Amino acid sequence: MKVKTKADYRARRHLRLRQAIHGTAERPRMSVFMSQRHATVQFIDDASGLTVAAVSTQAGELKSFAGRVTIGAAKKVGEAAAGAAKARGIAAVVFDRGGFRFGGRIKALADAAREAGLKF
Repeated sequence: MKVKTKADYRARRHLRLRQAIHGTAERPRMSVFMSQRHATVQFIDDASGLTVAAVSTQAGELKSFAGRVTIGAAKKVGEAAAGAAKARGIAAVVFDRGGFRFGGRIKALADAAREAGLKF
């Protein structure tokens, strides 16, 4: 696959990461997608192919953060994701950064989820 755009390169990095990361029922994969306008977190059980829980700025109480996801908004999404995971009985996850660099908004989201009680 020839790299042409930033999105192609991110997809290629994500495929490379997914070879090593696998979620189970006891420890699902916490998949993060971050665009300029929205942030989405899904807890995925790869063994059964099910999304256990999901949080997004496109719906629910986080809709006020849509439009431009800043570091502060990413922290709120991380806290909400940890709350949704705890509501489903999830205490530990495998973090999947989705091919994005671990810094800025992704790091803020992960740190907020850790502070809220998730282990990864």
